[in-house]
Amino acid sequence: MTGTTAGAAPSTAMPWQVPGPSWYARDVHDVARDLLGAYVTRRSPQGEVTLRITEVEAYAGAVDPASHAYRGRTERNRSMFGEPGRLYVYRHLGLHHCANVVCGPAGSASGVLLRAGEVVEGTELARSRRTRDGRCDSDRQIARGPARLAVALDIDRQDDGVGITDAQGAVVVHLPVDPLPRTIASGPRVGVGGEGADAERFAWRSWLVDEPTVSAYRPVGRRRR
Repeated sequence: MTGTTAGAAPSTAMPWQVPGPSWYARDVHDVARDLLGAYVTRRSPQGEVTLRITEVEAYAGAVDPASHAYRGRTERNRSMFGEPGRLYVYRHLGLHHCANVVCGPAGSASGVLLRAGEVVEGTELARSRRTRDGRCDSDRQIARGPARLAVALDIDRQDDGVGITDAQGAVVVHLPVDPLPRTIASGPRVGVGGEGADAERFAWRSWLVDEPTVSAYRPVGRRRR
């Protein structure tokens, strides 16, 4: 694996490593599943928040009718066409931000939506951000869903295009060197309509089984992500 070993992951005793861009320059489905159980840390003047990723969704660019990049490059989605190992951050319905990890070769415009996570460090800071922007009645709800995850990590459009492969960066993804055993399930993506909602063709949401932070599945009508 391309990466930098850097001590112990927050709130664990296991060594961890930061994968480099080449780790993300792979098939979007492989990256999505490998991100489950990984950690993402956000550093800010207010402090650090780290969460363990428990749920993701894959979006495969030009071959995926639910992808923002399905119809080509725009000003909004240009980060998806850039180098792998960066964030693509968009505003959903003008209300909430969602954070995606750009993967695949540059120009392929595939990405992994970070749908949910368990906060393992900086819980008080993450909770204060969530209660400032809405109700948060338990720790499991802090980053349960992509909009809540972005709020907990204080990620918005200013972070669009930010790299996540620098161990000292503002946003960094790191992996346990010896990961714990995982049981992964897959199913249709949440909030996706039209062709991209086909459960047989696009069972592209993956999650860690028995994790309370995984969001609930809700089908919708015809609407493209």
